[in-house]
Order: sequence, then C-alpha cells, then structure tokens
Amino acid sequence: MSTSADPVESEPGFEAIITADRLEPALEAVSTIVDECKIRLSEDCLTIRAVDPANVGMCRVSVDADAFESFRAQTGVIGVNLGRLEDVVGMADGGELVHLALDPDTQKLEIAVGELSYTLALIDPDSIRQEPDLPDLELPARVVCEGRVISQAVSAADLCSDHISLGCDEDAAVFYAEATGDTDDVRIDLGRDDVIELEPGAAHSLFSLDYLDDMETAIDSGAEVALNIGEEFPVRMAFERADSHVSVVFMLAPRIASE
Repeated sequence: MSTSADPVESEPGFEAIITADRLEPALEAVSTIVDECKIRLSEDCLTIRAVDPANVGMCRVSVDADAFESFRAQTGVIGVNLGRLEDVVGMADGGELVHLALDPDTQKLEIAVGELSYTLALIDPDSIRQEPDLPDLELPARVVCEGRVISQAVSAADLCSDHISLGCDEDAAVFYAEATGDTDDVRIDLGRDDVIELEPGAAHSLFSLDYLDDMETAIDSGAEVALNIGEEFPVRMAFERADSHVSVVFMLAPRIASE
C-alpha cells in the first residue's frame, strides 16, 4: 500500500454523518472483493466500483445522500484502506452516528464515533487498481429469490465441491444450483412457486465457491436478490441492504468448462 501527499484526484470537499448500520453494509460488500478502493463522491451519492486482482469478481456499491443524516460532497475521488475504515466504523453501535470529514489541509479522513476520534491516512487513488465498468450483459435467465436461498445453495455445495453450477431448465421453468464432488453431489431445484420471480431462459455456468462464499456473506437472509445468468457467462447478483439505502451489484466470471 502506498500513500501520497496528494491522495485525492480532484481534492473534493466531504463532510457527512451516517449511522454505522448504514455504512457498514456498504464497506462489507466491497471488502469481499478488495482490501483497498476508490470512493467516488458526488453531490448526491457515494459510489464504489472494484475488481479483484484476478479479474474474476467485481462489485458496484452505491449509498445515496438520503441514507445520511447530513451529506455534503464535491465531485472527486479518495482512496481508502477498507480494513482500517471497517475497523473504526465497527467500533460504533448499530444506530450510532459516524461523523466523516475530509481535512483539506492534511488530506486525511477524520472519523468520529462517540468520544472516539480517528484520523485515517488516505491512499493515492492512482496506486489503486483501476475501477471496472460492469458489463451490461443481456443474460437470458433471471430469478429473484431471498438471500437465504443463495446461502443454502452455497453452503450445500461447499460440502462436496469447490465449484457450483447455476442454471435454468427453460422447458421445466426451473432454476437450479448443483455441485459435484469426488463422491457426493447436491442439487437444488426451484420453480416459480419457490421463488419471488422467475424468467426462464437457456443458462448454465460454473463458478468458484471461493468467491461466492465471500459474496454471500454480504447478502442479508431476507433480502430480495436478482440473479441473471447465461451460458458460460458471468452471473449478476443485485440486492439492497440497510433498508434499501445501500445498493449492491456483484458480478462473477464463470469457469469455462473446457478449462
């Protein structure tokens, strides 16, 4: 990790107050992908886009200004160490206020939680991996289900394999998740009566459970998760957290069967 005397691309002004239980889910989602990131500030939101070093997992997280008790920001970018920021925010109780302010002189992020004051050194955004543009793919199958369904499928697949296949039987109108190990295998079939919404289409892709394990931890069990899948295409998972104040999109590249 490198630091710089000028760690902000356009030196934005930033001062905000938000409850810990709204900020933590946003940081948690991004930290499943990377350890440090760029936070893009604008007058109406805070946005983070990140891709892991292997270019396998990507995410986009947005926190609207309405999620904050107060929010003032000029357009710009700051670089942060996610682990340190999460640790400081994690010291607050769920509904406790977290005060954030960018010091224009030191270009450090001042964080206040109750009686605690913490000064976080920022990272030069140019030293952080370039942000991805999440591809706008036309994927043929779509299913909307509760987060607990994703959790069950990932946990079951973990019992027997390092990979999981997600797909859709278009004729039977069934979404499925399956995994095959050396001796055991598992499969979950979900029809229209088992999910919130199902748009069948020809789809089947294989994914690494290492990545899905991490991503799944950021999904609340009762959250509505929209999955879009195709034939050997990335899976797109979109959901909201913190009473819809935080929007998250994950994309995970498949393992191509011919490999």
